[in-house]
Amino acid sequence: MSTPTANPRVLTQPALAELADVPATSVWVRSGEVRLHLLDYGPADAVPLVVLPGITSPAVTMDFVARELTDLVRPLVLDVRGRGLSDDAPDAGPLHGYHLDAYAADVDAVIEQLRLPAPILLGHSMGARIAARSALSGRVAGTVLVDPPMSGPGRPYPTTVDTFAAQLDQARRGTDADEVAASWPRWPRREQELRAGWLASCSATAIAATHAGFESEEFLPLWEKLTGRTALLFGSDSPVVTAADVAGLGAVNPVHPLVAVEGAGHMVFWDQPGPALQALRAVLKDFVTTAR
Repeated sequence: MSTPTANPRVLTQPALAELADVPATSVWVRSGEVRLHLLDYGPADAVPLVVLPGITSPAVTMDFVARELTDLVRPLVLDVRGRGLSDDAPDAGPLHGYHLDAYAADVDAVIEQLRLPAPILLGHSMGARIAARSALSGRVAGTVLVDPPMSGPGRPYPTTVDTFAAQLDQARRGTDADEVAASWPRWPRREQELRAGWLASCSATAIAATHAGFESEEFLPLWEKLTGRTALLFGSDSPVVTAADVAGLGAVNPVHPLVAVEGAGHMVFWDQPGPALQALRAVLKDFVTTAR
């Protein structure tokens, strides 16, 4: 993939203007040199839910999930470093500052600087890996993992890095919802529009390094160590979390519920918004009761 110098991150004014329709407040924290942006949906007195999106999903693309949860929790959706309005990572180490420990340090910074008491973590895909790593700090009230990449050494991630690069190139030259729909025909129209407008805000280095992490950083050792309240949601048709993976997860750590969202692939909330939100809300209701 190309480097950010050759292909800089792009965010057009029309895409940025989409935030005017989002019922959230922008807040900022620092994690070392990196400035991180979040969307805070409130209410301030509710149990905080830190939402960690996937590899090419800036915070605004999870608006349709967050806005449906404010009667239960206080969603705070993070623009993960290298995406959306957050800074790029310093170019450090073999994964260029986009390894799990760096991502987890960002979550710690969010919890500390926003003074979030015993938050719940919700992560999708890449975000689920980050949430699992962050939960090991023991500072959270619960963790919801949605279709975490089960790939690792010797097991490629189902979507190649070249596919991600082509999608990013398409977004940078200028795309629209119709073109996105050709790849993601099941998604709601607004989510196709947000994908078209915001994908180009993602760093090529962040995507490539995170993809390399999917194939070098294992998920199962994290799963084995999760002793706090944890639930894992997965798409019944996902190529990322297969039936064999579900059986293995249950055998390794049988105390945590594994919840299928029928008819969903890896993009669980986008593929089946109603059933996925219903499953998530059921888990969160249980967690919030415990947190209080």
